[in-house]
Amino acid sequence: MSTTTQTETQSKFATTKDSPIPRGETKSKLTFYAPPSDGSKPWNYVEAPPAGSPQRNFGEDEHEVTITDIRGREKDFDINTNGFGVLQNVDSEMQYEQWNDDARVKDVYYKEVEDLMMKNVPGANRVFIFDHTIRRSDPNAHRAPVNRAHIDQTTASATARVHHHMGSDAPALLQTRFRLINIWRPLNGPVVSKPLAYADSRSVPDSDIVGVEHRYPDRTGETAGVKYTEQGRWHYWSGMGNEERILLQCFDSKDGARTPHSAFVDPRTEGEGWKGRESIEPSPSFPSYKELGPEEPQPQSLIAKL
Repeated sequence: MSTTTQTETQSKFATTKDSPIPRGETKSKLTFYAPPSDGSKPWNYVEAPPAGSPQRNFGEDEHEVTITDIRGREKDFDINTNGFGVLQNVDSEMQYEQWNDDARVKDVYYKEVEDLMMKNVPGANRVFIFDHTIRRSDPNAHRAPVNRAHIDQTTASATARVHHHMGSDAPALLQTRFRLINIWRPLNGPVVSKPLAYADSRSVPDSDIVGVEHRYPDRTGETAGVKYTEQGRWHYWSGMGNEERILLQCFDSKDGARTPHSAFVDPRTEGEGWKGRESIEPSPSFPSYKELGPEEPQPQSLIAKL
């Protein structure tokens, strides 16, 4: 995955036209998974729950964690090692006012994401984008930033995604490597309020990852809750701009690497006057079709949720 790094000041605050951007390490309380008190299988409703039912049946376990800034250290992280990586200086035709136009998002931005992944994920040879989610820090927003440590996919849900979207191609694809990668970008950067935090995949053991039923109106998928662990190493990218992308690996059939992530409240931006974050997120998957030599990257197809 290629990246280009621009050197930026590492001072505590870097000033923009609108507001200062907090830089460097910070601490924040993240919400982690706590199991249902009755020992039942955990579940969560994506939309409003049925009458008389709670939104979810599992609890919350809040802990303060240290979150380090990767700004200026972008090349130190790679999606194949840490579960996340970055892209910089990415061009887009999308204008701010166009993000409410679903047709344009699908016609223009989906193609941009497809091209981006084909160029930056070695071995990628097919891209399929199945959905997108826009989040806004607004009480009236359909989707708001989620302050809850989670992973978007599990092995079961990733496999189900291939069957659900790829039809008769699914059996062949499931015989090869496939990945689901969330491509996260701001719409109104730089991000100062409710930025995204992500843990190094290697620092969160499988024993702290719990499958949670994700109940849609027409089907049931699965996401993963994340238990608190003292060994978790959390990061963020200060002042993330519209031309920058975070790639978060949600699933890889080859090595199982996955990236816990969560929005967080930076105590340096609490209070009034800070611009609320707006963002869009995709998640792609890559299956391969043929065997290559040991020195050649395996081809992969991509299923993506923006």
